[in-house]
Amino acid sequence: MKINGDFSQRVVIKPEDYAYVPSPLPGVTRMMLDRVGGEVARATSIVRYAPGAGYSAHVHNGGEEILVLSGTFSDEHGDYPAGTYLRNPPGSAHTPYSANGCTLLVKLWQFARSDSHPVILNTREAHFVPGLVNGLSVLPLHEHNGVSTALVRWAPNTQFSPHTHPGGEEILVLEGCFYDEHGTYPQGSWIRSPRYSTHTPFTRDEGALIYVKVGFIGANLLGDSL
Repeated sequence: MKINGDFSQRVVIKPEDYAYVPSPLPGVTRMMLDRVGGEVARATSIVRYAPGAGYSAHVHNGGEEILVLSGTFSDEHGDYPAGTYLRNPPGSAHTPYSANGCTLLVKLWQFARSDSHPVILNTREAHFVPGLVNGLSVLPLHEHNGVSTALVRWAPNTQFSPHTHPGGEEILVLEGCFYDEHGTYPQGSWIRSPRYSTHTPFTRDEGALIYVKVGFIGANLLGDSL
């Protein structure tokens, strides 16, 4: 299976484009944002757990990155409310479920082979630091071998300068509305921009909170060979 598998192309998916499909287990559905491979795949998805749904015990040979968007996600290691950022490194195992339902951003097979450090971070209790321009604040989530992931909070009417992303950029708009010269991206929008793409982002009166990953295209990640 190949969905948005050409990483030289810019992709924009907005909430009105979402089309959830069943997973192999009842009560778990997925909106596939990009995917290269079958049930074992280099994949980025929005995943919904109905109340009481879960997966059987499994190993993540390629690693798993999760941002809990709503509800509470759980496994045998703990409960993870909305705003929790998780990294389960290659070789880790768990039995995930959700008692009352949840929605997640899930990325599979997107770890470097040398990235073995687990992460559990409650972003709603963490401290943002000032960004590069007034009105911008940043919460770093993870960095390894040039691939960086962060939450970025944009105050209303914040303007950033034109800039280029040599290793590509991925954005999920978590709150508010995000803009650049190419378009308007309301909450729930996902944007993946190719290597050496350039833009000039800004916000208007509502501001925005975005998940951002840069440097991942051409980074020799485990799933690149799938």
